[in-house]
Amino acid sequence: MRITTMSAKMSSSAASPMSASSTGAGRGSGSGKAISFIPELQSMMFALGDARRPLHETAALVEDIVHTQLINLLHQAAEVALLRGARVISPEDIIFLMRKDKKKLRRLIKYMQFRDYKSKVLKTIDDEDPLDSDKYSSNKRQHLAQDFLSSIDQTGEFLSLVEEEEVDEVKQERLERIEKMTRNMDSSLYSDFCESRQLSFSKKASKFREWLDCSSLDVKPNAMSMEILSYLAYETVAQVVDLALLVKQDMTPKMGDPFQQAISATFIQYCNSSSEAASTKKESDSPENTPPSTPSGPLTAGHQGKMHSMAQGNGGPNQDGSSKVKQRKRKKSAAACGAEAQSSAIQPAHIREAIRRYSHKIGPLSPFSSAYHRNGMTFLAC
Repeated sequence: MRITTMSAKMSSSAASPMSASSTGAGRGSGSGKAISFIPELQSMMFALGDARRPLHETAALVEDIVHTQLINLLHQAAEVALLRGARVISPEDIIFLMRKDKKKLRRLIKYMQFRDYKSKVLKTIDDEDPLDSDKYSSNKRQHLAQDFLSSIDQTGEFLSLVEEEEVDEVKQERLERIEKMTRNMDSSLYSDFCESRQLSFSKKASKFREWLDCSSLDVKPNAMSMEILSYLAYETVAQVVDLALLVKQDMTPKMGDPFQQAISATFIQYCNSSSEAASTKKESDSPENTPPSTPSGPLTAGHQGKMHSMAQGNGGPNQDGSSKVKQRKRKKSAAACGAEAQSSAIQPAHIREAIRRYSHKIGPLSPFSSAYHRNGMTFLAC
């Protein structure tokens, strides 16, 4: 009954308590300095399966998606907090929003358990008497989640998520993909990969709070809520990369497709013919194939001797032409390496297509299937 009442009030509320910050909030706009997570996002995307150096345009698009998702999530959580008479956004408000996706709610509960365990380990290391572990037995995050889920649980399905020990297929697939990535890495590349794996939004809490422009919100999230938001931000990046890699795999030409082979053969033939025509034109127009003009007069012998000495010296035209050819080859090889690196990276088109596919729903009631479908984009975090 409580869930139905809160959902009805949220859908009937006309104005959001943070409507002023929805358009003006944007990456530290209050301080007048743009805050960007693009370098961190490039490292995160590399650790999640992208190329060694992800494209700047792709990382900027992912940053915009994550920022939009979190701002919308803050809007929803602020509405829930006001409906229950709270002055701050607490973890209960975010858990309430995630109640419809059991798998992502289970991941959040596991993350809160991990945070409790990490806090206990750090306190035990700092303590002089590490054997006395009874005083560190409190799991405040886990108990908070269990108490709230039990208060809204009518069928027992939420509390079963805490007790279940089920393998997360998405996490398992990510680990397998990472294992395949690291097989052929050398020591320096693997060191960079390990550093990228350790990056998270929670390690830059102050920058993350300014990025969300929390100071301008009427209902602000507390410290534990910021932990959850940083976790959801990283999970959103991971899910976007997962979906983009699937799109990239679909767009990759497949050798078993006869139509793809025919298209590829036609394209190769066209490229070869055009390149041959261009090379023939260059050879015909080159100075080497152009016959020199026949000199006349008494300076003919001296002019020929001078040209012969220049051809044998360092500044001869033949040697200049060969050096220019070498420079062209170097430029072509460098451009080919850059094009190959860009082709292996996730493109912005892959991200857009992934979001389009994720937001697409089939069915006559698809516009009404999600209570959190706002601004034309489905929530990735919950």
